[in-house]
Amino acid sequence: MTDIEIEQRHRGDNRWRVLGALGLALFLVALDSTVVSMSLPVIIADVGLSLTQAQWVSAVYAVVFAALLITAGWFGDRLGRRALIMTGVVLIMAGSLIAAAANEPSVLIWGRIVQGIGGAGVLPGALATAGVVFSGRERRLVYTAWAAVICAAAVLGPLLGGWLSTSFTWPWIFLVNLPIGVVVLIGIAVFVPETRSGQPAHGSDVDGFLLGTAGFALVMFALIEGQAYGWWRPLRAWRGLGIHWSSRAGASPIPLLLVLGIILLALFLLWEQHRRQVDRAALLDFSLLGRPSVRWGSAAALAVAVVVFGLLFTLPLYLVYVRGLTALRGGLVLMAISLGAGAATIVTLRAGWPAGPVWSVRLGLAIQTLSIAVTAIFLTDRTPMAWLVVLLVCYGIGLGLASAQLPRAILAGMPADTSERVSMTPSTVHKIGAALGVAILGGVLSISLGQALSDRLTQVHGLSPVAAHEAVAATRDSAGAAIPVLRAHHASHLVTDALARGFADAFRATLIAAVVLLLLGFCAATRIPLRATRIPQEPASADPAAESAPDKPEGDAAVNSLDDSE
Repeated sequence: MTDIEIEQRHRGDNRWRVLGALGLALFLVALDSTVVSMSLPVIIADVGLSLTQAQWVSAVYAVVFAALLITAGWFGDRLGRRALIMTGVVLIMAGSLIAAAANEPSVLIWGRIVQGIGGAGVLPGALATAGVVFSGRERRLVYTAWAAVICAAAVLGPLLGGWLSTSFTWPWIFLVNLPIGVVVLIGIAVFVPETRSGQPAHGSDVDGFLLGTAGFALVMFALIEGQAYGWWRPLRAWRGLGIHWSSRAGASPIPLLLVLGIILLALFLLWEQHRRQVDRAALLDFSLLGRPSVRWGSAAALAVAVVVFGLLFTLPLYLVYVRGLTALRGGLVLMAISLGAGAATIVTLRAGWPAGPVWSVRLGLAIQTLSIAVTAIFLTDRTPMAWLVVLLVCYGIGLGLASAQLPRAILAGMPADTSERVSMTPSTVHKIGAALGVAILGGVLSISLGQALSDRLTQVHGLSPVAAHEAVAATRDSAGAAIPVLRAHHASHLVTDALARGFADAFRATLIAAVVLLLLGFCAATRIPLRATRIPQEPASADPAAESAPDKPEGDAAVNSLDDSE
């Protein structure tokens, strides 16, 4: 059945059943992005994760997801999108079983990798199917609503993870995917049609996939493992890529790996541009980046994603290890972000919301920046929890304003034959930002811990340098888990209080880094044009579905008029 026939057949009430089934699948994918965050302190203590391993557990899902996202969409276009979605859900369930059975870090990380592979199949298949079933203004509203659903699921994940870890055991944060996955599979099988792209393949971009994946993997490895292997002087031996790098070498391999990753990513971009110029299949469409709304909107979306996922990794460590909260109570504190984001999303999606998408994004980023800046100024190991909750609610409001309207700001004025391709942009940026957020803000926390803990312990009279060094190493390597362990073993309260204050200092440095990133995102948002302008239409033959659908011109005209009204 062609895309045109599918679109005509599913007009009416049945398409909303399709929307519900696909929306639940996306909810499952988004939930797995953050359900680990509030459970991570429990997992660290039970499995014995180091800070670096904890970063991988949080980030590897997004790393694999981002690396495979566009390639998975290529397979779905040719082999069938419904089959791709169902395969992805099955892989998420399989990865959940592996992760739940883990008794060592490597098994847990492998489970998250399998989950990431599955998630990369669900998202592009769902978006492409929605692009067939819905058209015109409805299609854009569906994409915007899904962005809000994904944001809500991602922020609700820590609360669910905290509750399951506290009331049951941490493996249940993965086992909960099984019943949800069964419901999703039934819904997809019953309501979602099978669709494929009728476009000629023009070959497959295997070289581009390998270049992009290798480059992104090397950059992520360098950012996460930099503290463990040393940024300048090698702290331990490294083996990889057929190379043995001795710990007695004059320099660390991390800068070299980071530069190599950046070079591979640059080659990837050049290769993709070349593929487009010779009319071959390419993973990236550079013609879309020529539009300011796509270019600057994606930059703003990247900053938002980096910060929110970086905070969802670092903030639970502060709440549990410094403030002594349980995973459930920590999840309730993080719920403040969800409440703020949900309220802002509902308000902005109402018809009477006076600000357009671009102004909403700018306002949201300004609120996020101010909230995190105030938190960084006043945060200590004894900050009243009520004040922290209020600041997190404010941050959530800014997050909701920006996240709900970024898809519309990016898609503003795009004609029907390009909007479906651009609709993948926020999702791709979201996953790249999730991986980078854990790597960057987690790396800032790790680097800051060494100095901050040492500074605080020097103020403890009578503590030997050897004991201070051991306490610093244990606290930093365990991501802070050593603090409650020392308290439980009745260590000197002077030492544990100094460690808690040092961790709070390091977390404050992480918040300052988040403020810088949000400021960059705000600067990018100021470059998004307020009035959308159309780009030249591609030949009609490039999108046969758009050519035959009678309501698409009216729908797109309505949306363009709506976006231009700013």
